[in-house]
Amino acid sequence: MTYCFQLLPHPNIRYRASLESLGRAELECLLTAMGLSGEVHVEKIGGCAFLTFDSEPLTQEMLTLLCRHSAGWLLCKKEGGLLRPVERPEMNYLPEDLAEVLKYKGKTSAVFTKMMINCALAASDFFAVPVPTVLDPLCGKATTCFTALQSGMNAIGLDCDRRDLKEAADYFSRYLQFHRLKHQLKQGSRTMKKSSVPEAIYTVADTKEHYQSGDVRTLALYLCDTGQTGELMRRQPAHVLVADLPYGVQHAPMEGSRTETLPQLLGRALPAWKQALLPGGAIALSFNTLTLPRTKLLTLVQAAGFTPLTDEHDRRFEHFVEQAVTRDVIIAQRS
Repeated sequence: MTYCFQLLPHPNIRYRASLESLGRAELECLLTAMGLSGEVHVEKIGGCAFLTFDSEPLTQEMLTLLCRHSAGWLLCKKEGGLLRPVERPEMNYLPEDLAEVLKYKGKTSAVFTKMMINCALAASDFFAVPVPTVLDPLCGKATTCFTALQSGMNAIGLDCDRRDLKEAADYFSRYLQFHRLKHQLKQGSRTMKKSSVPEAIYTVADTKEHYQSGDVRTLALYLCDTGQTGELMRRQPAHVLVADLPYGVQHAPMEGSRTETLPQLLGRALPAWKQALLPGGAIALSFNTLTLPRTKLLTLVQAAGFTPLTDEHDRRFEHFVEQAVTRDVIIAQRS
């Protein structure tokens, strides 16, 4: 049987141009994680871009996993040259505007972020876990966290920029009130060996009934240096880690006034990130190839104890963003 996924008509023209190769790579990752071996093709049907693949009839569970796809818009079966729409399960746990409303310079596309989450889960041992935990140790204004939470996952974000975290927390509080979602906010601090880490932990549910029954999701935001990730997550390791690495040449850490290069930052952060993941967990890191060569990042990732994917899926994510940014993704499993 041939299945066809119409690609999302993304509003960003430049990203839309890359969506065929990115969507194809993501779909192949999902199919591989489901134990389905099939080549994915890009076809134009009625002037629209579709991803097509052949498979035995998919079960409802398979359809649910497949419909995680970040750019899948309409799923159909091809029957006698005609397309028959397949009823899709509802995939949004919270309203779909959660990851889109907050706008700021340099924001990563929520569609691209969801793709990274999906590919990290597909590379991990936790692809079918109902409620995985997604960690972003460089979360900024929490696009990754909001994307994960919107999909019904738990999310944890760390950053050393107080203003960014405050803006993310203020936005989320307003969002919950606007949508009248039952929730609780706990603010305080986590005592660490060398410091006290401010925290804001949200507990929320999609319905009042689920909240009352304890069927909830959490968003935890921590103000700290990313090098503290392992110690902070020691008692609650995540299933996957997803991060959009700084695109510039330098990154300023929280403590001290000395500026460190991105490779220096990653050299001390990656071992801490490994400690923050469950065995069998995986990471997805996006980066600017013009300031951080892929070979350099692969070396750092391997030195920290991760095993990068080396198959064809992990070589199709490079795409043009703007004149100074050509973005790529590395996916690796915790060894």
